[in-house]
Amino acid sequence: MKKIEITDKAGIKSIIDSTDVCTLSLIDNGKPYCVPMNFAYEDEIIYFHGAPFGRKIDALNKNPEVCVSFYSDELLNIRHENVACSYSMKFKYVLAEGAIIFVEDKDEKARILNVIMKKYSGRDDFKYSNPAIENVNVFYLKPENITAFRRGY
Repeated sequence: MKKIEITDKAGIKSIIDSTDVCTLSLIDNGKPYCVPMNFAYEDEIIYFHGAPFGRKIDALNKNPEVCVSFYSDELLNIRHENVACSYSMKFKYVLAEGAIIFVEDKDEKARILNVIMKKYSGRDDFKYSNPAIENVNVFYLKPENITAFRRGY
């Protein structure tokens, strides 16, 4: 089975929207480091939030260049049960590359947190206290490069 590139924006968005957790890959002290993340995707921007400190934030402050991966519709495909080489996977994936940008503005942080909450709860009307906004890191990726592929679909 051959991988087929997905180039239309709707196809890419469909894969991203069907994923609940993405993998944020970054460089920490010269070594690869991958973190599973909740996220939201709106207007071709990937939004994240997290603790205001820690290994991920330290690494992003040193080097904001990242790659984010999204996988969906993974399914084992067996053509011949007794032939090992006939086993393969069906899948769809998106890779997005670029530099992370941190958000400092409190109103923008609240807006983005509601974009993320809408993905998981269906609601975007949450209110946030000042301590909640001050004690969360909100950041985003506007991909410089985005590729998507499917195999078996």
